[in-house]
This record gives sequence, structure tokens and C-alpha cells, in this order.
Amino acid sequence: MLKKRIIPCLDIKDGRTVKGINFVGLRDAGDPVELAKQYAEQGADELCFLDITATIEKRDTLVPLVREIAAVLNIPFTVGGGINDVALAKEIIKAGADKIAINSAAVKRPELISELAAELGSQCVVVAVDTKHSHENGNLADSKNNPSESTPSDFRLRGNKVYVAGGRVETELETISWCQEIERLGAGEILLTSMDHDGTKNGFALELTDAISRKLSTPIIASGGGGTSAHFEELFKDTEASAGLAASIFHFGELPVPELKKQLNAAGVAMRIPANAGI
Repeated sequence: MLKKRIIPCLDIKDGRTVKGINFVGLRDAGDPVELAKQYAEQGADELCFLDITATIEKRDTLVPLVREIAAVLNIPFTVGGGINDVALAKEIIKAGADKIAINSAAVKRPELISELAAELGSQCVVVAVDTKHSHENGNLADSKNNPSESTPSDFRLRGNKVYVAGGRVETELETISWCQEIERLGAGEILLTSMDHDGTKNGFALELTDAISRKLSTPIIASGGGGTSAHFEELFKDTEASAGLAASIFHFGELPVPELKKQLNAAGVAMRIPANAGI
């Protein structure tokens, strides 16, 4: 059985870790280097670094900070934010990242996914998908008119649209079909963030995550809404997601990584338990 992964996420703005709710209302969450070191020592499986304003500010990811964080890590490290070509991706890998994550650039030019996979290997390419439900789409009444074609669930999920530019801009892309295209283009993983659930600590977007994780063979990292060990247990038992990503519950000490892993392990979820993690 493949072990499920717990991934703390460092959202970076102006060189500091920040966290908000539904992608807004950001507050300071600490020094990213210190947090990274702490999570590695606690037994996190991987770490994700997202420079959340790089695209909006039309600049590259903070490469020196990537180098500084990589120096204190002994776990896989994914970096995203403002990456829009192979050259910058290679620079970030050279700085110490194990994987790169792209989002807006992939929507703007989907062939970038294939280019990165060819140059770096699919295992190094994560495509982040920020999704939000649009009530103008996915009319349940339509499913009653065509019962043989789609289920009510299909129509509900069809209302999920992809957002870019740090969640500021809605696109015409439907989330499930875009994820299928990402897989076809050769990405190694998909980081699926529900903007509706982000920062709420009310649980993950289980229905959407389940639908995507069952349709695709590409591993899905679920993000948005993790607030308790029960939420992660639901995620891993009710969907095919391979990892759960969270931020504020870890940054503010509400549910430390070792405690979360201990509770999940007791609930029968296969976890990697490092000998030195104090579990």
C-alpha cells in the first residue's frame, strides 16, 4: 500500500510566510527558513513553497530564498510562483528544489507542461490548479433533462472553474477537463486547491477531489480546508488523493505534523513515520 503524504505549504509574500482565507486577508505566519527546518524535523513528507505574488508582480520566483530553504531540508521540496519557461525552472532546480510547480503559465501556454516534462522529467513537474465553484454553471436541472448522459454530481462538478493569477482571475476552463489535459501533457502531479475551502479548516473538497483522483492516474495533492485529523482521514479514505497539503494548522501550531500523523496512523491510514519525529 502506498503511504499517504502530509505536505506543509509555505505561501511566500515579500520573503515572509503568509496565510489567508479563500486567498484573501493574508497575515504573517513566520520566517520561511525556520518553518521549513521545523517541518523537516517533525517528519513532514514534503514541503511546498509558493511565491504567491510572483505572477501578479511579473517577476521571477525568489531564487535566493529557495536556495536558503533547500539548505536546511532533507525532504522533497516543490517550488512554484512566476515560473513561465524551462530556463527559470532549471535555475530553481539548480537552487535545490526537487520539483517545480506551475499554474498561470500552464493555462496561458499548456505546451509548457510537456516542455518541462521533457527537460526535467515528469516526476519534477507539478501543475497547480486553483478551482472555485461558479453557480452559473453546472445547472442541476439540466441533468434531469438528460439523465442518461450525466449524473447530478457531474453537473455540480462541471461548475468548478480554474482560476489564475493567484486566484484573482477566472478562466473558461472547467476543472476536471483541465486536469485531464494536464495529465495528457505529461505532468507528474496535480496540486488541486479548492478556493472555496482554502483557509476555512472545514474539510477538503471531497467530491471534487474524489472525482478527479478516480478519473486520473496522475497523483493528486489535495489542498484547501484541512483543519483536523478527521478531515485528513476523510480525504485519504474517501478519495484516491495521494497527499494532503495544509498551511495555517501547521504554521500556528494548531495541529503539529507529528500529532496529525500519529492520529492518522491510529485510524489505519498508512503513513511514513520517521524514527526521529517523536511519534
